[in-house]
Amino acid sequence: MKKQVLFIFLVVPFLFLIHGKTMAQRVVLNLQGYNEQPYHFGFILGINTMNFSVRPIKNLSQINWSAKQSPDFTADSIHINSITASISPGFSVGILGNLRLVKHLDLRFIPTLSFGSRNLNYSIRTAGLGGSRVDSITNFIVQKKVNSTYISLPLLLKYRSWRKGNYGAYFIGGINYAIDLAAAKKTKQQKTGNGIIILHTHDVGAEIGAGFDFYNAYFKLGVEAKMIFGLRNLIVDDNTIYSESINQLHSKIFMLSFTFE
Repeated sequence: MKKQVLFIFLVVPFLFLIHGKTMAQRVVLNLQGYNEQPYHFGFILGINTMNFSVRPIKNLSQINWSAKQSPDFTADSIHINSITASISPGFSVGILGNLRLVKHLDLRFIPTLSFGSRNLNYSIRTAGLGGSRVDSITNFIVQKKVNSTYISLPLLLKYRSWRKGNYGAYFIGGINYAIDLAAAKKTKQQKTGNGIIILHTHDVGAEIGAGFDFYNAYFKLGVEAKMIFGLRNLIVDDNTIYSESINQLHSKIFMLSFTFE
């Protein structure tokens, strides 16, 4: 994830500067006066990788969970060594509205539908007890897959650089309100203690990223990379080891999108 953030803030602007120096001095400008329009519309297509930022409870590995809180195990002694998250690819589609505020600064509203999934991996140690001794110790990796279908309503500020021929660079940032339709469905069907990861339906996040604009003869193509950091603790306590072992669970999404305006 750190490499993705480094790519957004260092590599993208650096490549733009190098490319700008190598451009020919005389070019035919496409879409002249495009950035002076008071507003315009478009759509986006993108790919994403959804992830979690996980903060387990204190002294996690020292807690002995009861069998009642462990729907997947019947052992006498159950411990969680660690909890990690892993990513899976997804895709996004949306529509775009752009309002020119002042020179080089736009306000953008981009309702987006995103599909994706991520995994929570629990390293679990179980033991069967006989009298005062331990008969057997077994280590498991339990993977809980969490599917998400987000309706996102981001409100963003776009700061554009000067236009170099038919190219330009920009930074973007703002806030994002999201509704997870998959989480809402799970909440309605929730059965306490079944071991399914339940998330809160609503989330608020911060978005930050950078990209390029390419001015073609009939439309403007944008290539944008950004990170979305969820601010709300998403975990819902369902009285199992999978929820009670997590103190904080936040969403993290990396998105590479292509805008057509």
